[in-house]
Amino acid sequence: MKSDLAKVQGLGSAKHGVGHWKIQRLSAVGMIPLILWFIPSLMLTIISGYNEAILWIQNPFNATGLILLLGTIFFHASLGLQVVIEDYVHSEGLKIISIIFVKLSSILLGVLSILCVLKIFL
Repeated sequence: MKSDLAKVQGLGSAKHGVGHWKIQRLSAVGMIPLILWFIPSLMLTIISGYNEAILWIQNPFNATGLILLLGTIFFHASLGLQVVIEDYVHSEGLKIISIIFVKLSSILLGVLSILCVLKIFL
């Protein structure tokens, strides 16, 4: 005879959802200082113009922060979209294809964004 708790332990999203949830929260917390640094910097470069924006990205501190921000944003977005797909797409085949597409798109766009920053920096 099993208790009700023993019957349901290990079922549902409790098997693997907590780790995913923790990683997504950590990436969100990691973005807070980066966003707080980026928004005022972005405002200053918008006001200053194109040449000042290029000079801003050529600063090693700013380029590093921008690369960290871009990597974190694409990672966090990928995790969030995966959860939405898992919750709302019911066809197992479409779910797997969608998750693979989101992961590959996030990697591709993240790498391209970082390469753009590096091209301006170098």
